[in-house]
Amino acid sequence: DTSLAEVNSFSPSMPIYPSSMINQYKFEDGPELRDLFITVDDPESHITAIETFITYRVVTKTSRGEFDSSEYEVRRRYQDFLWLKSKLEEAHPTLIIPPLPEKFIMKGMVERFSEEFIETRRKALHKFLNRIADHPTLTFNEDFKIFLTAQAWELSSHKKQGPGLLSRVGQTVRAVASSVRGAPKNRPGVFAEMSDYMETFSQKINLLDKIAHRIYKEERDYFNEMKEYGPIHTLWSASEEDIADSLKGMASCIDGCCKAMEKRMAGLSENLLPVLHEYILYSEILMGVLKRRDQIQGELDSKVDALANKKTEKDLLSEEIGKLEDKVERANNALKADWDRWKQNMQRDMRSTFTDVAENNLHYYEE
Repeated sequence: DTSLAEVNSFSPSMPIYPSSMINQYKFEDGPELRDLFITVDDPESHITAIETFITYRVVTKTSRGEFDSSEYEVRRRYQDFLWLKSKLEEAHPTLIIPPLPEKFIMKGMVERFSEEFIETRRKALHKFLNRIADHPTLTFNEDFKIFLTAQAWELSSHKKQGPGLLSRVGQTVRAVASSVRGAPKNRPGVFAEMSDYMETFSQKINLLDKIAHRIYKEERDYFNEMKEYGPIHTLWSASEEDIADSLKGMASCIDGCCKAMEKRMAGLSENLLPVLHEYILYSEILMGVLKRRDQIQGELDSKVDALANKKTEKDLLSEEIGKLEDKVERANNALKADWDRWKQNMQRDMRSTFTDVAENNLHYYEE
């Protein structure tokens, strides 16, 4: 994408200091007037006879008329966020629902329920809700409102009103059948282009993620090795009076390098790695959205074929085709609008993230 390629085309005359990098990019999307503010904080651990889980406080402040109060405070656990995501996907199958952090973590990473894991998840859940709040359609979803305002027992009661098992099984069967059929024969070219774009995007974002993790691991190993040398030079200075000052100076320099490296690693782990991982999840979500759009298109195509091959029930089929044509048009329009919005947000996030990384690198080498 040319807008991403521009990030690498710096002017030769550009001054070499951190603030100059930020000045190179003027984001066109100014802050819009918001009427819904959400904060996820204050994680609490709960231990019962059968499970241990974490709940998070969700504080909502709003000036919207459809809310009965201007401020709400509820507690939610991870499975409540999963429920919300599934309800949004059910209500808006061709909109791009923001990703949630995975339920399970990979072996060898941070331990579940550790402070680091809980804080990483809290940040991801906070971003998830605020991305929904900023979405022009999802923000007015009724289940989203209930999630933000209902007490725990009210939310539990509302969850029980969802679709039954047979309904969910039917949706799954239709989705599997659609995937077996492959792409519909009458799929518009714009959605074929989206699919090709996402395949390439997925490959590149996964590659970037692997490179970023490799860099972080190498820097962590370097940091762990380097921080041992400061105390060694300090001890050495006690037995070498003639060069004691020089050795102490080396120890101080090594200590300064370690502190600078620690800040650089924090920038990678807190800013770069989470953004790359979020867009890996986004790539999976978008491929799912495109499949659901194709599924609706496939239903229409099969009805059109049935109408062409049948001499009876033409009136009934024509009515069904008319409804499906409307459904396909709504799905296409929703996905096209959300696609453009997602690409703008993605490009802005990537530009901001890599600019921050470059600025942090400049600060590191200056220090």
